[in-house]
Amino acid sequence: MTILALDLAKSKSTFCNFDPVTGEVLFGNVATKRAALGALIEKMRPARVVIEICPLAGWVHDLVCSLKIEIQVADPTQDAWKWKNVKRKTDEDDALKLARLSALGQLNLVHIPSATMRQWRRLVELRHTLVAERTRCKNRIRAILLQEEHHWPPGQRGWSQSQRAALSKLTRPLVECESTELWRGVLGIELQHLEQIAARVLDVEAKLDGLAAADARTVLLRTIPGVAQRTAEIIVTTIDQARRFKTARQVASYAGLTPRRFQSGQIDRQGRISKRGNRLLRQVLNQAAWMAVRWNRHLRAVYLRISDGVAARRKLAIVAVMRKLLVTAWAMLRDARAYRPPRVVPAPAAA
Repeated sequence: MTILALDLAKSKSTFCNFDPVTGEVLFGNVATKRAALGALIEKMRPARVVIEICPLAGWVHDLVCSLKIEIQVADPTQDAWKWKNVKRKTDEDDALKLARLSALGQLNLVHIPSATMRQWRRLVELRHTLVAERTRCKNRIRAILLQEEHHWPPGQRGWSQSQRAALSKLTRPLVECESTELWRGVLGIELQHLEQIAARVLDVEAKLDGLAAADARTVLLRTIPGVAQRTAEIIVTTIDQARRFKTARQVASYAGLTPRRFQSGQIDRQGRISKRGNRLLRQVLNQAAWMAVRWNRHLRAVYLRISDGVAARRKLAIVAVMRKLLVTAWAMLRDARAYRPPRVVPAPAAA
């Protein structure tokens, strides 16, 4: 039994074929191409292939799986993987360390979704990138208007069709602007950029709407009061296979919603949430939690119980709602069951 560890790079990767029984090691380089990697694996016929998570990991994972060979995808951010106080670090050292940690069972493994799910997830992330850029563009436009003493209506009122028409009247082609009115040319460029981004957001959302409507899991999660389509598709694409998580704590940890912990002797202290999971998932869960507090009676009760009317406890309470919402969604995906609010057990009557 040998372990083939690959230190992947854009054009040329380093491999280490490691025998954990005899300790024999064989190093080499291979072109980072499907045909070359496939030929190497066929030649070595290892019992396992190990790689790090990186942009190349998706198609390499699919290639190894197609050859009916076990593959492990490692998270290199874990403590055991960090290089400390070393005088040499090479690609061969990386590959050998990857193989040895795999043999010892000390790798923190990463789940690789299917190719279809990866592309859906990429489209979801693209939408959020475009929405963020649209917001930044609007803020830049407001800053220009503020600097030129043009007061603009706040919120969405400032971006109605009539207000955009008024904005267009303030613009002028940059080549025609005098040195004292360059802001009009900059405003025109920003306004064109905003229109282009808005059109791209609509195109992406139209495709996402079609994908979500055809996916039973997204439809299922929308039965939760306060959960809209954008939240449902993020949860579905991030969790992917619900049964790969054994407990609710594992799901919360995957999203970075479990507290940090420091234990030493008689000291056992818990801190804020770790935030080591998917950042986009936490961002969307935060937004969904505030909506759920308004529309979901059960989650509102959780929020009110933990916050207890104290302003300083609101963040703590909303994190609890985020976790409750995620765990509920995970349980629904695992059991393929629509949302059912928890039963409220009446308090016992006073004697």
